[in-house]
Amino acid sequence: MLDINLVRSNPDLVRENIKKKFQDAKLPLVDEVLDFDRKNREAIQRADYLRSQRNRISKQIGMLMGQGKRDEAEAAKQQVKDMQDELADIEQKEVEYAEEIRKRMLVIPNIIDDSVPIGRDDSENVENERFGEPVVPEWEVPYHVDIMERLNGIDLDSARRTSGNGFYYLKGDIARLHSAILSYARDFMIDHGFTYYVPPFMIHGNVVTGVMSFAEMENMMYKIEGEDLYLIGTSEHSMIGKFIDQMLNEDELPQTLTSYSPCFRKEVGAHGIEERGVYRIHQFEKQEMVVVCKPEDSMKWYNKMWQLTVEFFRTLDIPVRTLECCSGDLADLKVKSCDVEAWSPRQQKYFEVGSCSNLGDAQARRLKIRVKGADGKKYLPHTLNNTVVAPPRMLIAFLENNLRADGSIRIPEALRVYMGGKCEIR
Repeated sequence: MLDINLVRSNPDLVRENIKKKFQDAKLPLVDEVLDFDRKNREAIQRADYLRSQRNRISKQIGMLMGQGKRDEAEAAKQQVKDMQDELADIEQKEVEYAEEIRKRMLVIPNIIDDSVPIGRDDSENVENERFGEPVVPEWEVPYHVDIMERLNGIDLDSARRTSGNGFYYLKGDIARLHSAILSYARDFMIDHGFTYYVPPFMIHGNVVTGVMSFAEMENMMYKIEGEDLYLIGTSEHSMIGKFIDQMLNEDELPQTLTSYSPCFRKEVGAHGIEERGVYRIHQFEKQEMVVVCKPEDSMKWYNKMWQLTVEFFRTLDIPVRTLECCSGDLADLKVKSCDVEAWSPRQQKYFEVGSCSNLGDAQARRLKIRVKGADGKKYLPHTLNNTVVAPPRMLIAFLENNLRADGSIRIPEALRVYMGGKCEIR
């Protein structure tokens, strides 16, 4: 959510940013915010005047009564009552104007960074850099579900009976591999100085609207019927939410956190075969990283965070690339974002396995997270998040890139200690 002062002082910048995101239908919102803001400030000014006059006249009533000027005192009382009635009406309007402003500000997109490429959708995202040599083996690489089934590591039929499409049972060495990757990711992030968390897996509605846009919420979140609770779609939601209404001291920054959680997503829409199996599912587990920092440090942390994901994947011998998200592909709260994509030997292309985002002060403003500087001044911190690894999807890249001609799976050295010393899966 933008600072209302920015909309007041530079509405043209806000409009231009909306155009860069190809959301022209939102352009009228800027004028509507300015109109409600003007009415709100006029109401506040009128209310302040009425309060001062009410207080001044109220003080005169006792004096008039003491002087025996009963008629004048009664007239003054009526004046105070009229002012009180008008004030009550104005205060109600202030609440209504403020709500109308907030409603619109929640859907006006954040100002994107100057470095973000301009494009309509993800087809216009820009490749930044590749890490590792993508290899296409001489043998055919089977569909990832077939690989898992040959290793007796997945049961989709039972999951369909218990839960429907978009769910799975992992078992045996594949289930162990899944857990090993998460354990390795946890220790990898701890070794890089991040504090490990296991957060709540359900959050209140005000936290949801604080960390994401309404459109994202509708497409992603499962709500608990009859309660003000939502299942998290990623632990970023809980981890940023933990700071709601908090005043942090500047010497507590940066907050560098890494969190494990199950994640729950609606995943609305139909998907092709490559996005079935364990690629696009309703339930998965993930290791996340979250940073809360000074505004001037956020781009430094943004670059460090995606580099950590690249490093993690390269230790598992998986080639990856980074893809800069264009303006039209950025969610409304994001200032800048890039995807980390892993190489798929089967598809002979890269596919998304993680996303790194800088959200500026948007989440902090929505959640009222503030920092008290060394000089005593208060400001909003910047928040960032990035996927370390989400194993069900990452398993596809792992299995395809470590598959041998005989159908066995090589276990990279970094993961062997988490697999009981195993060097391979057969």
